[in-house]
Amino acid sequence: MMNIVYLNGQFIPKEDARISPDDRGFLFADGVYEVAKYYKGKAFRYQDHLDRLNRSLAEIQINFADTNKLEAIFEELIIRNNLADQDAGIYLQITRGGASSRSHFFPKNIEPTVYAYAFPFPSSVDKLENGIKVISREDIRWHRCDIKSVSLLPNTLLNNEAVENGALECVMVRDGYMTEGTHSSLFAVKDRVVITRPLSNLILPGITRKVVLEICKEDSIPFEERLFTKDELYQMDEVFLAGTGSEIMPVVEIDDKIIGNKKPGTITRLLQKKFFEKVAE
Repeated sequence: MMNIVYLNGQFIPKEDARISPDDRGFLFADGVYEVAKYYKGKAFRYQDHLDRLNRSLAEIQINFADTNKLEAIFEELIIRNNLADQDAGIYLQITRGGASSRSHFFPKNIEPTVYAYAFPFPSSVDKLENGIKVISREDIRWHRCDIKSVSLLPNTLLNNEAVENGALECVMVRDGYMTEGTHSSLFAVKDRVVITRPLSNLILPGITRKVVLEICKEDSIPFEERLFTKDELYQMDEVFLAGTGSEIMPVVEIDDKIIGNKKPGTITRLLQKKFFEKVAE
């Protein structure tokens, strides 16, 4: 089956897509990205993803004025790739573009490179039901983790280490306190109170993170946005990850330490249920 992608104003077969070797996304990781999920052809929290994209673009000073056209592009990709009847994802990347010379300052009057593609994105049903193992490591990323930058080498190094250790995610520690996962937000539950780190430049403002806190408010589930240590994390009653791909993913083991009774907890189960109710709205 032909895979159709979007590149700089055109829908083309993926094998025909060409990007300049002088593109600053290739040379400097000078760009941002988003991943949105479509449940049976319907976007989940599209506006939140668009708002975050616009913020990321503004923070790194990429002038791309056509973000209002992206929704139609995404829907066309879903249709052209025959994904409207299943759960699918859209990957979007916008870089500063290709310049005539490699300069560390931002060159003027270049057009951003805009690339997007659609892919099957089913829920990890078994993992959602049974939970996963994660590891913890020092947070080696830069100090602007609130920008959804394509500069993901630290994330991939740590996630690869997790996989090599038989885990599926790495949660990170900075200055003694937990931050987040390499591609997910980190939550814990203690005495039926949901706990997550406050937003700052050190974590991404996750869309699913936002949904979890909305559910807590709507259903009167107590929650706190506060710092907590790795030792505290080990002692939590429940731990879960939140993300576009993770959805509400239970964590049952961290660094070979069992969380709770090594089964997803009652609050995690409730949040999963409420999350998928929102998906179905």
